[in-house]
Amino acid sequence: MTSRIETTAPSPELDGGPPQPSGVDDLVVETIRFLSADAVQAANSGHPGLPLGAAPTAWTLWSRHLRHDPTWSEWPDRDRFVLSAGHGSALLYSLLHLTGYDLPLDELRNFRRLGSRTPGHPEYGLTTGVETTTGPLGQGLANAVGMALAERMLAARCNTDGHQVVGHRTWALVGDGCLMEGISHEAASLAGRLGLGKLTVLFDDNDVTIDGPASASCHDDAEARFRSYGWHTLRVADGTDLEAIDQALTEATLEEGRPTFIAIRTTIGHGAPGIEGTSKAHGSPLGEAALTEMRHRAGWPDTAFHIPDAVGEETARLRERWTAEREEWERTHAEWRSAHPGTAADFPLDRVPPPPDLTVLADRPEQDGPVATRKAGAAVLRALAEVYPALVGGSADLASSTGTTLPGGEAVPGHYAGRNIPFGVREHAMAAVLNGLALHGGLRPFGSTFLVFSDYLRPALRLSALMGLPVVHVFTHDSVHVGEDGPTHQPVEHIESLRLIPGLTVLRPADAAESELAWELAAADLSGPTALILSRQDLPGLGRAGLEDVRERGARTVADPPGAVEVVLAASGSEVATATAAAELLAARDVGARVVSVPWRERFADALRAGNAGLPDVPVVWVEAGVPTGWRAVAAPRDVVVGLERFGESGKGAAVAEHVGMSATAVARAAWQALDREPAAFDEVG
Repeated sequence: MTSRIETTAPSPELDGGPPQPSGVDDLVVETIRFLSADAVQAANSGHPGLPLGAAPTAWTLWSRHLRHDPTWSEWPDRDRFVLSAGHGSALLYSLLHLTGYDLPLDELRNFRRLGSRTPGHPEYGLTTGVETTTGPLGQGLANAVGMALAERMLAARCNTDGHQVVGHRTWALVGDGCLMEGISHEAASLAGRLGLGKLTVLFDDNDVTIDGPASASCHDDAEARFRSYGWHTLRVADGTDLEAIDQALTEATLEEGRPTFIAIRTTIGHGAPGIEGTSKAHGSPLGEAALTEMRHRAGWPDTAFHIPDAVGEETARLRERWTAEREEWERTHAEWRSAHPGTAADFPLDRVPPPPDLTVLADRPEQDGPVATRKAGAAVLRALAEVYPALVGGSADLASSTGTTLPGGEAVPGHYAGRNIPFGVREHAMAAVLNGLALHGGLRPFGSTFLVFSDYLRPALRLSALMGLPVVHVFTHDSVHVGEDGPTHQPVEHIESLRLIPGLTVLRPADAAESELAWELAAADLSGPTALILSRQDLPGLGRAGLEDVRERGARTVADPPGAVEVVLAASGSEVATATAAAELLAARDVGARVVSVPWRERFADALRAGNAGLPDVPVVWVEAGVPTGWRAVAAPRDVVVGLERFGESGKGAAVAEHVGMSATAVARAAWQALDREPAAFDEVG
C-alpha cells in the first residue's frame, strides 16, 4: 500500500503583506528560486517554472540527505544527483553555486550564452558537479538506474567486513515528460527487477507540460505504475513543506531492497503572479514586470542575483560537514587499498578502468575455417573478460545470438558480483543504463542486440557519443544475410546511420582476425563509444597480414592479382568475401583486381583526404550491403558504388543477397563498368 507523507503546514497565503522566510532553509529556497529566475531572465531564454516549483525539494535533498563534497566533486563514494528534467538546469546551477562548487556567479549571469559553463541543458564534463548530460526526457532517469546498478555491483566486489568503500545513493529528479517517455518504463521496470534499493526518484508532479495540463495527454497513476514495477512509493501532498519532504527522503533511505519513487505535488512557476500553475511558466522567461512583482510579494530585494549573507553562512556550515564525511571515507579507502591492492587496481572507483595488456588477444589460437564474426567476436570477448575484471554487460534478451554471455554465468540481481546483466527486451534502457555505468566509474560496460534494433537505442547512443563515454555496443545480424526473418530484421540503413553520429567509432570486421582487432580497438578506446558490426553468417578467414594498416588507416589489402592492379574492390564486413569472389571472376576475364577490406571507414576516409590511403591510381568499386550514401561521399567520380537502396526479402540469406544485387557477379560487373568495358563483353568472356 502506498505510504502517504502528508504536509504538516499549509502553504503561506498572500493575504496581507509579503510572507517572510521563517528560517534559513526558507531563505535558501527563495534564493534558489530568484537566482534561477534571474538567470533565465538575463538570458531571455530558458525554463523558470521547474526551479521555482522544485526548489524546496532540491534544497531539502541537498542540505539534509545528499552525501557530497563540493571541494572534491568527483569523490568516488559521493551520492549522485541526476536532474533528468534537464530543462530545469537553472535549478542545478543555482544549487552548485550556492553549495560551493566551482561555478562562479558570473556563470549564472551568462546562462545559456556561448562559451559559458551554464548551457541550456546540463552537460557532463562541461560543468563541475553535473553527473550526466540531460535534456532529452527520461534519459537521466535511466542513467540513474545505471549509476545505482554500478554502486550495487561495486559494493559486492569491493566492500569487506572491515572496509565499506562503496555505499552511496543515487537520486534523480524527474518531471511529467520524463515519465511519459517510453524509456522511463523500460528503465523503471528494470530497476525494480534489479532491486536497486539505493535509488530514489523524485517526481516533480506539477501537472504541466508545454502544451498545457499534463493531464490533457496523460492520466497515469504514476504511483501505481511504479508499485507494479516493484518500487516503494510515497507521496508528498505539498511540495513547499520541507519537513514533509524530509520525512519522505528519510523513509526512502531506510528502504534497502527496492527503489523508491516519491511523487511531490508542486506548483510550476511558484510565486510568479499570473504565471504560476500554467504552461507559460514552462519555457519562457517570467518577464521583468512579473519578476519585479514576485520579488515584492516575497519581500525580496529588487536586485538581480542577490544572495543573502545568511545563505552563505549556512552553506559554509554544511560544507564543513560534507568535507568531514569525505575525509573519513578517504581514511577508510586508504586502509582498504593497502589491504586489498589487487581489487583496488582492478576497480579504480574514480574512473572507467583501462584495459589490461591486450596482446593476450593476439596470443589466442587462430580459429580454423569460416566463422561468423559474431562468433569470432564472442571468443575474443571471453578471452578479454579473463584479464579484464571490470568488464560487465549483457544483451537485450539476445545473448545466445550475440554471444555476449561472460564466463561464469552469474548474473545480477541474484549475484551483484556477477558480470552478466539481463537487460530484457529493453534496448533503449539498456543503452542509457550502460551510459550510467560508464558515468559512475569503476566498471567497463558493453551491451548487445541485433543491428536492426539499434534504432530502439539510438537516442542513448547519441548521448554516449556526446559525453565521450567508453561504452561498447555489439550489433550482430548485420545485413540482408539475416535471411528468413525478412526485411523487418534485415538492416539496410543502420550502419550508415550509426556512422553519422559524431564521436562514435563504427567497426565492421570481415573475418575472425579483424574481429579480434575490432575488440582490441574498442577496449583500448576510453574516449568514446564503439559500435561493433558483426555478421550472422560464416565468413572465410583472410589472414592477419595488414592488420596494422587497419589500425593506422582503417583498411588493409587482403588479395592482390599476380599482375598489374587495374581495379580495386573495397568492401566492409561480409561483403569482403563477396568482393574476393568477384576478383576471381575478373581474373578469369584477365582483369587484375585488388581486394581491400575497410572495417573502419571513417579512419580510411581520413587517410583518403590526407593522401595516404595506399590506393593505386585506378578505379575503385565500393561495396557494402547498405545504403550507399556515405560511400558515394568517399568515391571519386570514376568510381562505382554497389549498395542497397531498397529493403530486403524473406528467404535464405545467400538467395536474398543475390536477389537484391549483393552478389559476386554484380560486383564484378560494376568493376567492368568502372573500366569502361562493354557490358555485353562481360558475358561473352565468361
